[in-house]
Amino acid sequence: MGKRTAVLGGGVMGSTLMRSVIAAGHPDVVVIEKNSERVKELVRDYRVTAGPDLELIDGADVLILAVKPQDVPALLPQLADRVSDATIVVSLAAGVKTTTLEAGLGHQIPVVRVMPNTPAVVGEGMFGVSPGVHVSAEQLESVEELLAAGGKSIVIPEDQQDALTSVSGSGPAYVFYLAESMIAAGVAEGLDPDVARQLTNQTLVGAAKLLAESTETPAELRRQVTSPKGATYEATTTFDESGVAAGLVKGIRAAAKRSAELG
Repeated sequence: MGKRTAVLGGGVMGSTLMRSVIAAGHPDVVVIEKNSERVKELVRDYRVTAGPDLELIDGADVLILAVKPQDVPALLPQLADRVSDATIVVSLAAGVKTTTLEAGLGHQIPVVRVMPNTPAVVGEGMFGVSPGVHVSAEQLESVEELLAAGGKSIVIPEDQQDALTSVSGSGPAYVFYLAESMIAAGVAEGLDPDVARQLTNQTLVGAAKLLAESTETPAELRRQVTSPKGATYEATTTFDESGVAAGLVKGIRAAAKRSAELG
């Protein structure tokens, strides 16, 4: 991994990757951020160099693009003269292909497309990693090292990025959606809202840990909780009758379709 990292965009994902880089032992980090209040926060909280000027990118060994996809086309011409084939460009811009970035930046820039998710904020993220044609094995390994403090990563072909986005990129929102419903149902049944929240949060944390550590499938784990004609059986049967599973599959596939459209 290079000694100097520039992060373009100081929002949630940009600052999360910034912290991951520092945790990986690379404290020489600069952040390019237009919002003056956010710049002050970054300097105060993380003691990094931050500001609005693209000149901060100059000399960086790694450039992390943590910007909105729609901002990428206008940025590429401004970045082309500030990177070289020795600069690893890590793009978090959803839907933007490595070929688009390579063409816009010129040279033979090593570009790695990464789809993160928000649990990276607490070190439990899932990163989908797709290297472009100019990325060496050593460079790919260095990017995975950079991501390690934020969670786990998996290398996939780029044509699977839209599917990955719909499962892990958007996935935390599905879990939060479920949590909202569980809390609302608990309150409707008479629980105090804070109690319902605590019950829901710990249940989801525990179930996720059990799923991650078990060798059994989700279906097998579900069956272990479901006694014939019991309370859980009534709930899951009602879910099936209401088309919950089908709705989830339909929604996730819609997310994949939208991700492809963004590219």
